[in-house]
Amino acid sequence: MSLFKRSVVAEIMSHGGVVFSTLIVVWLSVLLVRLLGDAASGDIGADVVFGLAAFSSITALPIILAVSLFIAVLTTVTRNFRESEMVVWFASGLSLRDWVWPVLRCAVPVAVAIAALTLFASPWAYRQISEYHQRFQQRSDLSRISAGQFIETNGGERVFFANDPTRPGEELGRVIARVIGPEWLSVITASSARVENEPDGDRFLVLGAGRRYDIKPGKPDFRLFDFQKYGFRLESKGALSVDEARGIAERQVKARPSLQLLSDSTLNARGQLMWRVSVPLAALNLALLAIPLGSVNPRLGRPGDLVIAGLVGLLYMNLMNLSRGWIEAGALSFGVGLWLVHAAFFVLMLYLMWRKLKVKAPKPSRPASVAGVH
Repeated sequence: MSLFKRSVVAEIMSHGGVVFSTLIVVWLSVLLVRLLGDAASGDIGADVVFGLAAFSSITALPIILAVSLFIAVLTTVTRNFRESEMVVWFASGLSLRDWVWPVLRCAVPVAVAIAALTLFASPWAYRQISEYHQRFQQRSDLSRISAGQFIETNGGERVFFANDPTRPGEELGRVIARVIGPEWLSVITASSARVENEPDGDRFLVLGAGRRYDIKPGKPDFRLFDFQKYGFRLESKGALSVDEARGIAERQVKARPSLQLLSDSTLNARGQLMWRVSVPLAALNLALLAIPLGSVNPRLGRPGDLVIAGLVGLLYMNLMNLSRGWIEAGALSFGVGLWLVHAAFFVLMLYLMWRKLKVKAPKPSRPASVAGVH
């Protein structure tokens, strides 16, 4: 390998490592904040936060790798122009066309890794995430309560606070619950609590001896009950909304193995398969497109590189998402939806490369007019 190719490959890999590290740290920071918030509100268990973060990171790696590769190539080409190193390479008989093979040497292994992630690793990670959520949803409201911690359930209609059990055989010690009903707002205190399963599958929280206070908000009505045993339903599965059903169906499609999608002719399966194949192709296209985009005027400011990378990458991904939506809606065939966006950006790359390689002929000078000559 020539000195030029070695230097280009080394610089692209160096920049790619820095960009990838930055993006993965930002992603993990945002993800952990969101997951910890879900755990605090009782939507997920605190014991699965790091597991969900790891599997969610696997699903995000293809996009992070594609963007990192694009920015790495773009910044490498731009730096060579900005620091006049490209003048040296051009004087040595090289041109912008000679950047293609070093860039492909870096882009092809990354694209292969992205393909392995989108086709195999990401569906497996989505299945693990789905299993985490299913196991947590199967728990009762009582099992989500931790001693010394307030937990909201049923969209905030119920709030529990429990102490550690003081007697053997008890699931929880003293319990305080606030329940918002259709008419009454209730505050319930009990000495203990346990879960009972009925033969029909219903689950009830059964409280020991305690007291219930009922008030009507905005009215002077008040009720007080003393009880030795009190129970109310923990879980009632109602009909899912359209958005909830759509979200569940989308997660199920994302978790399906790629070989199953190949044998499935449904529109959702076709759209998901199109996305898994498109991401590695987009990584290759973006890496090649970065070559002409990076050959800018050295007088331009440094932030222009990142602006171009963000706009082009965002446009590419949005068009891929749009094509997937059209395939799932039946407005676009699988073959056209798969290749249309990539072909358009590949043609754009060829056009920009041709414009950069085209040498403009010098303008002919006008002959100087001789005044007073007859």
